[in-house]
Amino acid sequence: MLSRTDLRGTTPTAAQLRRALPRGGTDVNAVLSTVSPVVEEIKTHGATAALDYGEKFDKVRPASVRVPAAVIADALANLDPAVAAALRESIARARAVHADQRRATVTTQVAPGGTVAEKWIPVRRVGLYVPGGNAVYPSSVVMNVVPAQEAGVPSLVVASPPQAGFGGWPHPTILAACALLGVDEVWAVGGAQAVALLAYGGQDVDPAGGPGAELDPVDLITGPGNIYVTAAKRLVRGAVGIDSEAGPTEIAILADDSADPANIAADLISQAEHDVLAASVLVTDSEALADAVDEQVVLQAASTKHADRVAQALGGAQSGIVLVDDLEAGLRVVDEYAAEHLEIQTRDAAAVADRVRSAGAIFVGPFSPVSLGDYCAGSNHVLPTSGSARFASGLSVQTFLKGVHVIDYDEDALRAVAEKVVTLADAEDLPAHGDAVKQRFASLRDPS
Repeated sequence: MLSRTDLRGTTPTAAQLRRALPRGGTDVNAVLSTVSPVVEEIKTHGATAALDYGEKFDKVRPASVRVPAAVIADALANLDPAVAAALRESIARARAVHADQRRATVTTQVAPGGTVAEKWIPVRRVGLYVPGGNAVYPSSVVMNVVPAQEAGVPSLVVASPPQAGFGGWPHPTILAACALLGVDEVWAVGGAQAVALLAYGGQDVDPAGGPGAELDPVDLITGPGNIYVTAAKRLVRGAVGIDSEAGPTEIAILADDSADPANIAADLISQAEHDVLAASVLVTDSEALADAVDEQVVLQAASTKHADRVAQALGGAQSGIVLVDDLEAGLRVVDEYAAEHLEIQTRDAAAVADRVRSAGAIFVGPFSPVSLGDYCAGSNHVLPTSGSARFASGLSVQTFLKGVHVIDYDEDALRAVAEKVVTLADAEDLPAHGDAVKQRFASLRDPS
């Protein structure tokens, strides 16, 4: 089921590795022409246009964009107690981890009387997108909302696709997760139309026929979605901030012959379950392990609930086994691949993991599977994909904060450096910059 790339006996360059490794992804440019009119229509006509497109694409039209408070409360009241308990545990662990990410203001005295402080200001209002599609994602509610709350964001809205089977509102488990987190503003809108409405706002419709409430635009949009959501995020970027352009999920596992092939197969299958475009990659220096994993994949995949979806994902060009000479070569491979999720299942796994430079999240040893990170590790599962972990980070408290420098110099502190400011301004042929300093000190002014 899994294709093989054999790099043994070779020393490929970084560029050659990037070309040789299994890689999926989607062509966002291919759908921009489809998504652009949707975004422009919603920018002009607001909620009515968003609901029109939702009805056209998803065959469902809620009575309003904003979900009534009673619907959210009922969702929590009717939630399976076991699911509620699991969500509370997930929230508690995520909150503990993200609370420790908060940054304090740091003030540096550059010179006597001259300080520069960096203060962290939360974004005023954020839109958190929670997808629908192949699965229900209350965990994504947790992963988006908790860091925003811990950053101190004063206003947030969750948007999730309406469901025909639930009265045109988002899935009740999504709504219940919002209620557990104290989120009272939820929009029943999905896809590109959700991103556009979050970016530009508008006036909601009123089921009674009167004017609806105002839907305020946001300043930042976060959360994963399909290719149309990603295209819309690209189109509204600049009008608002975005976290990333997320691609299909991916897992890479770096393993040696000490690893359990059944565990590895289960972890590869767990990510393939998400989507037919999901990527599952094993990097190993053990051909015997590769063979054993192949056998386990065939055995386990046949009996999993979403067997057809898993088979397509594991059989796609984005998935496979990469054979390397040794762990040193394996580390080079995983750094160039820069997986969204990277598992290290080797001897001395912690030491090996410490040497990894590029991954969205690193899962160390046989008892830290990606599934743990999806739900209850306390880490965030909104992570960089498609190799962007080489330069990008996952969702965190920092995503929702703006670092602002505050410069405070007194007269003597400015006087001490004034001539250097003037000199540099003249060197850049920007004399008015220097004049702004000269204006304050008669001794620096040109007598003429």
